Amino acid sequence: MGEPTVTDLEQAVPSVDKIIHDVGAAWMLDPVTAARGKDAGYDNPFAWYFAGRGGVLGDVDASVVNAAFGWFEPRAVRICWEEGVAVAGAREAARRYGRACAQWGEEHLAGLDGAAVDRLTELAGRVIAAADCSGLPLFAGWRAEETAPGGPARLMQLINVLREWRGAVHLCATTAAGLAPLDAVLAQGGPARARFVGWRKVADDAAADASAIARRDEAEAATNRVTAAVYGRALTPSEFAEYAALVEKARGAALG
Repeated sequence: MGEPTVTDLEQAVPSVDKIIHDVGAAWMLDPVTAARGKDAGYDNPFAWYFAGRGGVLGDVDASVVNAAFGWFEPRAVRICWEEGVAVAGAREAARRYGRACAQWGEEHLAGLDGAAVDRLTELAGRVIAAADCSGLPLFAGWRAEETAPGGPARLMQLINVLREWRGAVHLCATTAAGLAPLDAVLAQGGPARARFVGWRKVADDAAADASAIARRDEAEAATNRVTAAVYGRALTPSEFAEYAALVEKARGAALG
């Protein structure tokens, strides 16, 4: 049997990247994370989320944050961003958010043995370093942030960076496919998801049309091509298989 090709990787990366997404979402949505935000001065968990996650962009207008996040309803972004950055500024919000991410990792990835943590940290770091950040400001910002020196805390912070990477690539892909933000959300998650990201007036029976579904599939394929190419540059086929297995172990530790 020959070594996996880039096309093979395109088939393999969605399941791996979904785990990265799910682990990252778990820490962002954990009530403990919201409580840490409140302790840090952010009474509104959504203000904590927007200022914390978007703080790497610096002291910018809310429209810039909306552009970098993608898919959210713009007015909701403005309200939450402005409330959040009023607490301690954008950059400090990002530092506090990054520390909360590290704390969550210490608590939820502690079940991984030290060798697995170290190896996944190494492989993840190589993938992150190999990725081009052109047009991906959130990814670039989080990649530039200082991380914990090691252990589960650093690993979780790198998982967060990987999540920002694929998310930013996918945002570029949906935009290139001609999907408006609301159409992209409806095609991905339906009306409940749309309301969750701020589109409050979306009806229960709202749905993406066939054209939007086709464009979503086009964007997903483009995202997989980009991420597969980076994985192929950063890791050998055997290392990618090892990486995938370790990501699955991290999922078990964090979400199991």
